[in-house]
Amino acid sequence: MSKVIYRSESLRLEIVESNQPVVFQEAEYKGRKVKLNKIMRGDTKKFKVYVNTGKKNADGTIKVKKVNFGHGGTSAKKAGQKTMRIRKSDPARRRSFRARHNCDNPGPKTKARYWSCRKW
Repeated sequence: MSKVIYRSESLRLEIVESNQPVVFQEAEYKGRKVKLNKIMRGDTKKFKVYVNTGKKNADGTIKVKKVNFGHGGTSAKKAGQKTMRIRKSDPARRRSFRARHNCDNPGPKTKARYWSCRKW
């Protein structure tokens, strides 16, 4: 049973309390077990997530894709660039980001835009 604690229409934010544990599905990516649809700190970009592509491998297992998103991360640091701070606590910046990235229609889960919009 879930209970909505807070809802903000202007920020498109909803905080839900649930007594059910969140279970992440596991799959194999390049020989190791990974959790699907769980956003984590990235290696080439700021964030990464492993997703189910909806296809199967030749052996019948789930085909997994790694989606990198966010500004720079370690790749920007190596190039000598500054990495951008995420300022999503500012409502004007949040609105602007969501409008710029068309977050009302984020597209498929296998694209970085979907996960960026979800994070914002």
